[in-house]
Amino acid sequence: MRAGAVVGVDCVLGQNVFVDRGVTIGDRVKLENNASVHAGVTIGDDVFVGPGAVFTNDRYPRAQPDSFEPVLTTVGAGASLGANVTVVCGNDIGAWAMVGAGSVVTRPVADHELVVGNPARHAGWVCACGHVVSREPERPARVECPACS
Repeated sequence: MRAGAVVGVDCVLGQNVFVDRGVTIGDRVKLENNASVHAGVTIGDDVFVGPGAVFTNDRYPRAQPDSFEPVLTTVGAGASLGANVTVVCGNDIGAWAMVGAGSVVTRPVADHELVVGNPARHAGWVCACGHVVSREPERPARVECPACS
């Protein structure tokens, strides 16, 4: 973890996790082994980031940039990102959203949306406990399942 990073209380950072300066991580976040969170990323409370997940922060990377301003990315509270997810900078992930393992996020993800694939595509809607409540493209009026409603 680099100087200038802010990490909340009761967080778990696995082996070889990289947290860059300028990163803000909320409370009770779990970053699994080998996750990389680069400058410009803000992660809300109760977020799960799977092993090997990567957040980028530069749309036009060069070894010797003339100037560099990180592109900001926000992950909403309660979201879950599976193993080896790549989040292309500037694509926010909504609260309680779920990103399937190996997905590449190239567009914003809505609250409670489930996305999978490369590029990540809509696959349904999930409740706060993670169960799929709908596979329809339109968000249901209530995003709750019988298990946690």
